[in-house]
Amino acid sequence: MRMMLGLIVASHGDLAQELIKSSYLILGRQEKVIAVTFEPAEDLATLEDKYETSLQQFATTDRVLFLCDLYGGNPLLATRRFVKRDPKRFAAVGGVNLAMLLEACTLRTEALSLAELAEKLISVGRQGIGSVKDLKVMPWM
Repeated sequence: MRMMLGLIVASHGDLAQELIKSSYLILGRQEKVIAVTFEPAEDLATLEDKYETSLQQFATTDRVLFLCDLYGGNPLLATRRFVKRDPKRFAAVGGVNLAMLLEACTLRTEALSLAELAEKLISVGRQGIGSVKDLKVMPWM
């Protein structure tokens, strides 16, 4: 049996929770998807503690991908300790958007390395951004 990848969506404020809720509207409820919020009065140590607590919801053999709201922001910076400690188990990407989260949910059981998955999600996240003037009309529109 292939292990399912765990996802921790982390953000400043409630964005992570709302992204997850939005993904459920499209894909249905998903297992092993956890939101972590970073509040104004908190520091990196507090955020690392929140990650440790969240990781207790996964098996120690589960691989975990952190999807953080802002590249270079504290939610992403706090993942460095985990990724450095065990890069085969942990990976992190900054700049999460709904397209990226949906793709992460659909690729969780694929036989991709964390590095391959991260690169794929970065590409999908970029493709999920565009102007309405460039929007292709779909047959059902």
